[in-house]
This record gives sequence, C-alpha cells and structure tokens, in this order.
Amino acid sequence: MPEVKVLYTDPVIEIDGVKYHHHPNGGGLVAETAFVSTSAYVGPFARVIQKAQILGFARICGEAIVGGNATVKDFATVEESAKVFGNAVVSGNAQVFGWAKVCGNAEVKDRAQIMGSANIESNTFAGCVQKH
Repeated sequence: MPEVKVLYTDPVIEIDGVKYHHHPNGGGLVAETAFVSTSAYVGPFARVIQKAQILGFARICGEAIVGGNATVKDFATVEESAKVFGNAVVSGNAQVFGWAKVCGNAEVKDRAQIMGSANIESNTFAGCVQKH
C-alpha cells in the first residue's frame, strides 16, 4: 500500500451541505459530523459519513463506508467494499470485508469475521464466528 501524506486537513469537499476533510492518517474522507481518532486509519478511498465514530486503532480501508451512528473501535477493520451503518458496533479484532453489510443494532466483536455478501442486522456475533 502506498504511503499517503495528508498536507491539508481543512474541508476539501461539500456533499449535500456536509463538509468533508481528509483524515491525517490515511487520507480518507471524514464528514464534519463524524468523529475519527487520530490513531485510527481511514484509507484514501474510504469514507466516514453522517455521525459515525472510528475510535482507537480501528482501520477503514479500501472503498469501505461507515455511516449512520455506527461505531468501529479498538483494532477492528472494515475493508474492501463493506458497509457499516445504523447503530452497529464493530469492536475488538473483528473484521468486516468483501461486500458485507452490518447495520441496525448489530454488534460484531472479538475476532468475528463478516465477509462476502453477508448482511447482518440486529444480531451479535462474538469470538471466531465467520459469516459468509
């Protein structure tokens, strides 16, 4: 993966009246209404929109989108074309990738992996669960 150096963190684009800036760690777009820790990574093609929160050392990579009131935290990863929305929480070392969607009040934690075209709503998956 090429190193991305963000030289300008002021708003760079406005979409539907919401201003977005590049996250200093990775260069991805972050809405002014969202919160991303400086220790988190938002890759150059990823987006954090609406009121989402990315905390700790979480990674949002590829063309992933995190939005709504969703929270991704700890060392969790959302990557490729995955989407996390609603009030969903992805935490621990959990991974959401592929075209998977996690939404509603779903909680994905520990070392769970949600992949492929899985669509998870209002269920809790913990430990080493793999959902395709």
